Amino acid sequence: MEGCEQVARYDAIHKKATRARILETAGRRLKRDGIDGTGVAILMKDAGLTNGAFYAHFDSKEDLVAHVVTEELRGQQERFAALGPGSDGLGVLLGQYLSPGHRDAPSEGCPSAALLDEIARCSPTTRTAYTAGVLDIVTEIGARLDRDPDDRETRSLVLAVYALLIGAIQLSRALTDTDLAAGVLDQAKRQAERMLGL
Repeated sequence: MEGCEQVARYDAIHKKATRARILETAGRRLKRDGIDGTGVAILMKDAGLTNGAFYAHFDSKEDLVAHVVTEELRGQQERFAALGPGSDGLGVLLGQYLSPGHRDAPSEGCPSAALLDEIARCSPTTRTAYTAGVLDIVTEIGARLDRDPDDRETRSLVLAVYALLIGAIQLSRALTDTDLAAGVLDQAKRQAERMLGL
């Protein structure tokens, strides 16, 4: 009987690790190639698994996308949380987010900057997961301001700054003029600093 319990524990741990690997590799692929541009076969190949293994973990591609969005935003919120408190942490956040390195590596960066237009066309489940993740990020950023982070005005301000950051990265990625693209990031950083009172 003890052997059966050990096998069951191993199976549960293995399944959890496999699911995490699928979510991680799918996050990178979806941010690089888009939701519509990526099929289940490619996602499973990236994870080193067969197509048949997919349905042991997710009901559908849409189910996977909702979980990827949740995990990507959770990871982003955790990275923001690790930057340090107050305005110093906000300054680092803006510098890292609005950097050429972030702009040039969409598969490693912000899920919003990479996928926002597609998320808007996803199912309500995915959009609900996205909304919850964004609100966690807004709370994380708002807590660094010298004002009540739960205040409606504070939340609106932080959402506007977050939208500015996302849009600046998207626009900078789309431009072929490198000086113009760099200028978008620089100006967005200045505007975000002004809006946040840094």
